[in-house]
Amino acid sequence: MTKRNGTSDRDDEQGIINAPWEKSFDRILTPFEMFIHRQTTGGMLLMLMAIVALVLANSEFAGLYQAWIKTPVSISVGGWVLEKTVQHWVNDGLMALFFFVVGLELKREILVGELALPRQAALPIFAAVGGMVVPILIYLLFNFSGDAVRGWGIPMATDIAFAIGALVLLAHRVPKALITFLVALAIVDDLGAVLVIALFYTEQLVLQSLVAAAVILALLVVFNLAGIRQPLPYFLLGILLWLALLKSGVHATLAGVLTAFTIPARPKYDPARFSQHVKELMARFDANHRPGKNIMTNVELRTVVQALENSVHKVGTPLQRLEHSMHMPVAFLVIPAFAFINAGIPIEFASMQATLTNPVTLGVMLGLVLGKFIGITAACWLALRLGIGQLPAHTRFSQIAGVALLAGIGFTMAIFIAELGFSGQPQHLLMAKTGILVASVLAGVAGFVWLWRA
Repeated sequence: MTKRNGTSDRDDEQGIINAPWEKSFDRILTPFEMFIHRQTTGGMLLMLMAIVALVLANSEFAGLYQAWIKTPVSISVGGWVLEKTVQHWVNDGLMALFFFVVGLELKREILVGELALPRQAALPIFAAVGGMVVPILIYLLFNFSGDAVRGWGIPMATDIAFAIGALVLLAHRVPKALITFLVALAIVDDLGAVLVIALFYTEQLVLQSLVAAAVILALLVVFNLAGIRQPLPYFLLGILLWLALLKSGVHATLAGVLTAFTIPARPKYDPARFSQHVKELMARFDANHRPGKNIMTNVELRTVVQALENSVHKVGTPLQRLEHSMHMPVAFLVIPAFAFINAGIPIEFASMQATLTNPVTLGVMLGLVLGKFIGITAACWLALRLGIGQLPAHTRFSQIAGVALLAGIGFTMAIFIAELGFSGQPQHLLMAKTGILVASVLAGVAGFVWLWRA
């Protein structure tokens, strides 16, 4: 039986009103658990949208699908016009939000996470570097000359959502520290990919726009140093930074990372000050509470509750709040949209053998599957032998090798780099995307089976 407002007449605890299904959402998750949950769910949605794109691209609707993603969309203000295709708006625009979240994660990990303590950070850093260098070398073995060389950065990138999603399926069989190790490795891997995009996948530079971008970035830093904690000024300048980089020749999505690194990571209140302030507010709350009266009819209680909410915001950091609030739209909207736009590759089964033996396809496939496995395991072995790093708690080296296989899942960032490297080269791009998809399936299955047996 329920009341007219939809709440239950019977509650487990006196004074608590639970709407239907509400208890299912009340379990408190740590920030890391929330991060893992969202990455896992986002990975599943990403996989679904990739499958939908593949089906469309190989169906009778393939022409409509290709025409839609190439549809021009423009924004105009007076005489100023910015026109791009749907695909470019997603890849250059929405993906800036993805890189913004990547930047927030990087900053948090460097300040207080797995990359904050040198000895703790050493092993995932070594692993990530090995997992970037060896795949590049393997790719270049197959593509050492010609236009195909431009794809050397493709197999270096790990897809954090897919990889973590696969590992979380084994959560009851692997230690939690192994998941943390994969997160740290993937974040360092993302940093490497960001640097490669910035340094090697840029078009002809426009000095005037670069100067404008530098001025905007300096203003963002000034905002941070001046103690501006509201996100709106950073977002407004972040949009201007994106526009400046769009015109500069440097890939515009890097505006997301640069803006993220200027977001304040200092709280307004320290824990002691917060505790004292909350006690004072609760004393006011108790003094003005009237049994049986609704808070809507008590102005003083509403004022205290609002003050409590403001205090909670001040004891947290803008960086944490933005990472928390941005993760869901990026995981559930931006990345699936990217997959839907970019994963639709036509599959010609009659020419599949020629496709799989193409140097670009082979370089990407072997770079992701073998390169990641060899690079990560060899780098970890070397770091452990030199005494530089240490295994995560309760883990074995065989489990690190399983994670190295999962790191070969290279969907989002790999396709992104492929789009940059092979812009205007549709045949190479098709081969690269085919290699990414095949490698991601092989790496995911092999890593899952390895860790299941390990």
